[in-house]
Amino acid sequence: MKKVQSDTLGFVPQKDIVYNKLLPYADRLDDESNDILSKIKGNLGRAVQLREIWPGVLFWTRKLSTYMRLYGRKFSKEDHVLFIKLLYELVTIPRLEISMMQGLARLLINLLKKRELLSREDLELPWRPLYELYDRILFSKTEHLGLNWFPNSVESVLKTLVKSCRPYFSETATQEMLDEWRPLLCPFDVTMQRAISYFELFLPTTLPPELHCKGFKLWFNELINLWVSVQNLPSWEVHLVNLFARLANDNIGYIDWDPYIPKIFTRILRSLNLPVGTSQMMVPRYITNAYDIGHVVLWVSSLLGGPSKQAQAQLSGLFNSITSFFHPSNHGRWLMKLMKLLQRLPASVVRRLHRERYRKPSWLTPIPDSHKLTEDDITEFVQSMMQPVLLAMFSKTGSLDAAQALQNLALMRPELVIPPVLEKTYPALETLTEPHQLTATLSCMIGVARSLVSGGMRFPEGPTHMLPLLMRALPGVDPNDFSKCMITFQFIATFVTLVPLVDCSSALHERTDLTEVERELCSASAEFEDFVLQFMDRCFALIDSSTLEQTREETETEKMTHLESLVELGLSSTFSTILTQCSLDIFKVALEKVFNFATTNIFETRVAGRMVADMCRAAAKCHPAESLKMFVPHCCNAINQIAVNEEVLNEEELDKEFLWNLQLLSEVSRVDGDKLLPYRSDLVQILQLTLHLKCKQGYILACNLLHHILRSTALIYPTEYCSVPGGFHQPVSDYLPITDWGRPGDLWNLDIRWHVPSVEETSLAFYLLDLILQPELQRLQRFAKGEQEMSRDDVLQSLTIVQHCLLGAGSLMPPLNGEPIPELVHSLVNLDETTLYTGMEYDETRENYRDAICKVMRQLLHYILEHSEDDTKSLFSIIKIISDLLHFKGSHKHEFDSRWKSFNLVKKSMENRLHGRKQHIRALLIDRVMLQHELRKLTVEGCQYRGIHQELMRDLLRLSTSTYSQVRSRAQNVLFTALGTYNFCCRDLIPHVLEFLNPDNSSVTLQQFKGALYCLLGNHSGVCLANLHDWDCIALTWPAIVRSGLSSAMSLEKPSIVRLFDDLADKIHQMCLSLKIPDDCCAVANQLMTAGGPFPEQPVPSDEEAKEGLRRQKLKNSESVEKYRQLIGDLLDCLSNRNMPWKFEHISIGFMSLLLRDDHQLPPPAVTFFVKSLNHDSLYVRKVAISAVAGIMKQIKRPHKKVPISPSKLCGVMEPNNPVAGDRSDNQWLQYNSSNLPQTQQDWDGCVFIEKTHWGYYCWPRKMMMYAPQEEQPNQNLSREEMTEREQIIFDHFSDPLFINQFVEFLSLEDRKGKDKFSPRRFCLFKGLFRNFGDAFLPLLRPHMERLVTDSHESKQRCVAEIISGLIRGCKHWSFAKVEQLWKLLCPLLRTALSNITIETYADWGTCIATACESRDPRKLHWLFEMLMESPVNGEGGSFVDACRLYVLQGGLAQQEWRVPELLHRLLQYLEPKLTQVYKNVRERIGSVLTYIFMIDVNLPLTQPTTSPRISDFTERILLLLKPLTEGDEEIQNHVIEENEVGVQDERTQAIKLLKTVLKWLIASAGRSFTTAVPEQLRLLPLLFKIAPVENDDSYDELKRDAKTCLSLMSQGLLYPDQIPMVLTVLKEIAGSSSWHARYTVLTYLQIMVFYNLFTYMSDPKAVNDVRALVISLLEDEQLEVREMAATTLSGFLQCNFLSMDGPMQSHFEALCKTRLPKKRKRELGSAVDTIPSAGKELLVPRSGLSYSNISDDELIVFFASSFLVFVDLVRRHAGVLGLSACILSSPYDVPTWMPQLLMDLSAHLNDTQPIEMTVKKTLSNFRRTHHDNWQQHKQQFTDDQLLVLTDLLVSPCYYA
Repeated sequence: MKKVQSDTLGFVPQKDIVYNKLLPYADRLDDESNDILSKIKGNLGRAVQLREIWPGVLFWTRKLSTYMRLYGRKFSKEDHVLFIKLLYELVTIPRLEISMMQGLARLLINLLKKRELLSREDLELPWRPLYELYDRILFSKTEHLGLNWFPNSVESVLKTLVKSCRPYFSETATQEMLDEWRPLLCPFDVTMQRAISYFELFLPTTLPPELHCKGFKLWFNELINLWVSVQNLPSWEVHLVNLFARLANDNIGYIDWDPYIPKIFTRILRSLNLPVGTSQMMVPRYITNAYDIGHVVLWVSSLLGGPSKQAQAQLSGLFNSITSFFHPSNHGRWLMKLMKLLQRLPASVVRRLHRERYRKPSWLTPIPDSHKLTEDDITEFVQSMMQPVLLAMFSKTGSLDAAQALQNLALMRPELVIPPVLEKTYPALETLTEPHQLTATLSCMIGVARSLVSGGMRFPEGPTHMLPLLMRALPGVDPNDFSKCMITFQFIATFVTLVPLVDCSSALHERTDLTEVERELCSASAEFEDFVLQFMDRCFALIDSSTLEQTREETETEKMTHLESLVELGLSSTFSTILTQCSLDIFKVALEKVFNFATTNIFETRVAGRMVADMCRAAAKCHPAESLKMFVPHCCNAINQIAVNEEVLNEEELDKEFLWNLQLLSEVSRVDGDKLLPYRSDLVQILQLTLHLKCKQGYILACNLLHHILRSTALIYPTEYCSVPGGFHQPVSDYLPITDWGRPGDLWNLDIRWHVPSVEETSLAFYLLDLILQPELQRLQRFAKGEQEMSRDDVLQSLTIVQHCLLGAGSLMPPLNGEPIPELVHSLVNLDETTLYTGMEYDETRENYRDAICKVMRQLLHYILEHSEDDTKSLFSIIKIISDLLHFKGSHKHEFDSRWKSFNLVKKSMENRLHGRKQHIRALLIDRVMLQHELRKLTVEGCQYRGIHQELMRDLLRLSTSTYSQVRSRAQNVLFTALGTYNFCCRDLIPHVLEFLNPDNSSVTLQQFKGALYCLLGNHSGVCLANLHDWDCIALTWPAIVRSGLSSAMSLEKPSIVRLFDDLADKIHQMCLSLKIPDDCCAVANQLMTAGGPFPEQPVPSDEEAKEGLRRQKLKNSESVEKYRQLIGDLLDCLSNRNMPWKFEHISIGFMSLLLRDDHQLPPPAVTFFVKSLNHDSLYVRKVAISAVAGIMKQIKRPHKKVPISPSKLCGVMEPNNPVAGDRSDNQWLQYNSSNLPQTQQDWDGCVFIEKTHWGYYCWPRKMMMYAPQEEQPNQNLSREEMTEREQIIFDHFSDPLFINQFVEFLSLEDRKGKDKFSPRRFCLFKGLFRNFGDAFLPLLRPHMERLVTDSHESKQRCVAEIISGLIRGCKHWSFAKVEQLWKLLCPLLRTALSNITIETYADWGTCIATACESRDPRKLHWLFEMLMESPVNGEGGSFVDACRLYVLQGGLAQQEWRVPELLHRLLQYLEPKLTQVYKNVRERIGSVLTYIFMIDVNLPLTQPTTSPRISDFTERILLLLKPLTEGDEEIQNHVIEENEVGVQDERTQAIKLLKTVLKWLIASAGRSFTTAVPEQLRLLPLLFKIAPVENDDSYDELKRDAKTCLSLMSQGLLYPDQIPMVLTVLKEIAGSSSWHARYTVLTYLQIMVFYNLFTYMSDPKAVNDVRALVISLLEDEQLEVREMAATTLSGFLQCNFLSMDGPMQSHFEALCKTRLPKKRKRELGSAVDTIPSAGKELLVPRSGLSYSNISDDELIVFFASSFLVFVDLVRRHAGVLGLSACILSSPYDVPTWMPQLLMDLSAHLNDTQPIEMTVKKTLSNFRRTHHDNWQQHKQQFTDDQLLVLTDLLVSPCYYA
């Protein structure tokens, strides 16, 4: 096949679309594609070499992308590589406009998509240009200043682009990337996120094994250890997981993951955020930063298999532990994630299996045999997933996820998957009360249909279930339950598509070679006929109940409702599937039946009639000859008989029987054209009779008939969709249909029967047009000339006939032709349209009706618009006709789109992802070929814009601006489609649209004005005229939009118009000014033109042409700049007009701010305008101006020179060879050191300031750039003469005291009370002012600052905070003298500000200081830090001010991260004595500050111990102070009187206060730090357990609540394996404590901790045993509450399979249960004392009224002893019962084998003393509740005797007994 093709093509195609070879005109396609390809190569090559990005390159790259849509990758490998290289060069052109970049990137992604086609040998791409592009856009330095603008979609396009290029990065790339991004790895900084996301995106993971040492081995250990040791889910951890998932998937078998597997699964389980225990606090970070399920699934499926099988064991454990969450009664925000996991995991494993077993080998590394999945692996995997999937079938989120999971699982192991689903399906089909069960099971059955029907080796008995299922599904066709009805239709259609409905029972007698299963199937197949007939009866019943009369009154709408149309679709498609798959015998019976039903009843034509007619059409399509023979004569006779009576034809309301027969006829005529020919005379006679009926319903049905006859004769389409080529009509002895059950279509022998119009059919079509269309056109033409009167109804009728003729025979009419419109754009390459052959040779001899219709329609349109513009119905019809004249060639785009969508849905629901290779059902494959044919018909790319189009577009524009809004909106939609179709027609149309907006044009109405605005706006998908990427158009459009504000038609009273202008302003964005195509690009283009076949006809450009191209590129760039200036000039002119309404002033200013760019400075007049606008009256204008001036400051900033430095030379210490992070000797010089601060000019000059916080923490960059010394930098103190024009404008305004006064006045106004925040825009403005002009404006601003600082109003304080932060950041390059002066001014100001701080302003001051310290060397800001550190908590101004000062200080220190250890130590020393501060707000703030102080103390790999404060030292000191609390035994009450205490408090009170602060710190750090200090926390645990309350009661004081929160957060922490024994030891110790509260809390803590570290625990058998022992010992606790909690905990552990129910445990409990309780002795004594302890210590509680005086001492002692023994025995017995109860409750949704016996054991204790009886009762009622749903299945596990006992227990005793 390939060989033959490469001979005709002249090259071997990479991979073309196979479906093209099955089209009826396939033999012509090779020449066509070669012709198009050579044009693309030639013109694209020329366009690049002539440097013409627009229109040349864009036009031809678009053609290339269309070419790929039509032919796939049908070019040689050589061309493929060159196309990629060329596009890569184009995409990475530095100043390329974003929208162009996105378009080219999408094409490049498409070229790179099938990576198996090009190996690394064929193609190598550099990574750096991509990184620079990505970095420039995603981390743009100028976007926030408004100098750049990027759409939201750009991020995903770029990411996909990098993913596609990644396999082709060079082998040295990995090392280069590590060198580039390792220096960013500072975990406290935002750069960490950036670096890790770069790693995730760029690192190549598909290198071949021999290059692994240059690939992942360079970074794997470093990053995996980082991941293993980070504990609190920072936002970058997700990126690491994604990277590992990809690495694992690309290198299965080359990495040993075993050591990490428990950790991986523990973290996956944590990431699902499942709720555990009762009162649980969630750390919000855990939810926002949770892992992406898609990557988790990829990782897990890559770990499976291999020699150790460890991953599968853990995966089974994972599913065991979360299975109960899938039960339908559980619901929560976590459910979506679980369902996603369930749905995606099987799909991922199937993908892997496909890759291992079925995929064609390519250059990608194959999986080594040792690590391929074995059969056992697959079986185990499927088994581990079955239980959750079966539960999820009935989930609240719907059964779709489960159905997809089952579909994939059934591909691997049908024998394990299908039987349990069948077990659920059969009962569901019987049930009447639970319809949701039916819908869920049927949708799952649809998923496994193919695996079931095809049977195969593994599941041979599968097909035998098919008929019983079909027969039982029939009752689902139920008119009263819509969803049930639809799913039943889908179910039947799915199964029938897979199976030929042929009665093969005769084969039992004729053939002897059948297997047992085959014999069974043959005898069953006799029921098919029965099935079909029963199905039809059901459908008839459905139709009878949905006639119009039944469902609604006549007065209501006559159309079908949405539901009815869905049912109609379901019914007709299912019925047509059934008939397609029938044998001829069954078909004949069915036809007879449907014919009788249709002809013996009369239906209304709206609802029921449509359904019946659909069924008849389905019959006619399957076997046209047999069907037409029955239907056509019958209908024609009936119609003629009624029409004998002349008056009928003129009635307004026609006879129902007449309409019904006409409808029936019009539907059955939608069949294979040549089968209609015998009836042509009858049909023509009916048409002539009925097309001019008076009744609208009647003539529309007649038009449908005409439309269908024309379509059937004029189009190309397949005529049969049977599942086996050639149908099932051979005798059974030669061919046995049951062998074809579930058989996929064979792509190479599809044997499609095409209908291609024959000569007779075409002549019939033209005969009809001549007969019917011609006279209508003549009538309309006479009417349009005013020669003939016609009523509106008549006009509409004629138009309807014309429209249906056009729809029916559109494919026979050649497209509109005419002279192209010259010189719309000038281009050096040719921009011709390409025409595709779609099987039609137009007959030039016949009249071209398209032209004729076009001529008449235009005349008619103008006549109607002149004389009767309110005839909107006719206008609607004309708009539709114009649209079809322009675009219709036999199919509509929207119909094609919905068919493509439904094709994809069906394909998905029935595909076999395991074997792949297009093994679809034959009908689907035929459908796909048909879609390919339609795609070719609809492809209109770059059509020439001709005169006729121009005229029609003008008409559409006239309609788009007409009086009626409905007409306008329909015409606009057609206009937008046309604008996107014809090349450059927008430029021709824009002036005409703008004419309506022209204020001088006084005749414009409001409607025209509004219509014109909509035309500019465009629709969401199409062209937006206001924003064409072309300076010519923009220079026209934008000023026109603004000027339209002066138009008389403009009214801002109408909200719709205001909204329109808002939308317009939103749509508009930036475009590029100057572009240069680099020379590398031209070199590749040259190669493309000279490389292998097909050779382009166009010559390679000569040197003269190339020079001309360069000249034009220069010229175009300078023209753009000229247009840019002119546009700004125009907008400024508009703004200077006093009459301009405010709205348009705003729009104009908005446009101006969009014209700020980072590559071209704003013209001086605009600078003046913006600076003046800073003091404009309108708040909106001021806001825009502030942003704009900040941007202008960036534009005019003078560049500062940088020089490379070597850190190791600076400090005289060599950098370590391997990366070591943290505090090292070679980065110590960066840290703040108060003994060595730059206090003098000399020190200042000698100090090397490193501004960025992350440099030097992990490692130094290869090339470290620093600012050059002061004398090499631009001069700071410029005089006015030395400034540029733009600088002078700003300088003059800001030097004017009046201007500054007004400006500050405005800035200190309140905007929205209580909502205002520190404004980054204003900060940027001030930063720019002080950066560009030094301290020139300080003298003027100083008095204002001094005044504002003392004013306590929040807006004033905010204003001064913005100025100060701008000042501090702006003085980066000032000389030492100036800086020193500045701080002398600032320190007093800040002191004043901090003492005046209020609740409204403290956040702003915090932001101010944090902003000021961001990315600044701390040594530069030492004045600020020393001032803040003076005494933050001194009690002056009360506790609130203290808290605020701490907040501000924290903001500054947090920005400095690891570079200020000395300050952190000083702060800690200062705060420690103050930790017992009483005030709550100070306490909380101190807790937060402590978190930041200890943030740097992390336990990450490769990290040195920090020199900043460490947690362990701090904990030691704290524990000493807390001694009074840890030693004492009494309960800790919070009896501290909060405020104003006198005298010294005792140690205990001090300790309690300290504890409160420590708790605040622990809570604050739970979500923030990177690693948890577990050993230190453990030492505080006993204390917390002591305090934490047991009940959930909010009335507790702060201390108890905090202790509880703290425990909850700690228990969720992630533990390292070596920390587990430590935790367990502490817990054991506490479990022995005397306080039962503590023992109780141990259990709740344990539950959460074990679940959140499940697999880490399970990989350590000793830990599991310890936990088990702990729980079982607490089961025998003397306190009732503790025992019950222990039982709950045990039950939870059993349920998540952490512990298993084994023999020893069961016998232990049974033994405990048998503990004897002694008989009660002395009656009177026993009754006197209550033997059940209520509170831990007091064992005996005398009842009131009894005194001990009359009992002797001896008796009393004996009595006490015996009652104590009773108590111990009771506890043991209770423990046993609780143990049994825990086992029973641990499996709420099923009945394991051991359960019946345990239930029997329990029932024996129903009459024990309390509390045992209570426990038993609770257990039984819970058992009943959870097992009630599926009791029918669960019953089977019990013997009859057991059932009797159970029934007794569970049925509540009767009242009267």
